Amino acid sequence: MEEKEDFFKESKKAIEEYIEERMLLFKLQSIEKASKLIAVLFTGLLLAILGFFILLFLSIMLGYFFASITGSLYLGFGIVAAFYLILFLVIFKIRKTVLEKYIINTVIETFFDKTADEDDNDNETKK
Repeated sequence: MEEKEDFFKESKKAIEEYIEERMLLFKLQSIEKASKLIAVLFTGLLLAILGFFILLFLSIMLGYFFASITGSLYLGFGIVAAFYLILFLVIFKIRKTVLEKYIINTVIETFFDKTADEDDNDNETKK
């Protein structure tokens, strides 16, 4: 009888340890995926800011270039503004079909991206 009680106590202790370890693993995997997402977002934001400044200075340069060709500062910068207006309208039209799906897929891939350890575990369980 004593053996059965010891067996159940040991089993209960082993199950509790297993659950604690699984919870710790889940927390670590969640932190890893969240940090990957933050890194992707931060890198994207940094690239967007740098791209904005490059675009800004190229636009000013292009505005002055068209101003020298047309002889009118208003017309030169108006051409650049018209280009951006057309670009805005095109992006506005395709935002649902292309842009939002790309962003959603990137976030999903980041969260469900398997690490090398998970791939090894999957291969071992399939054998």
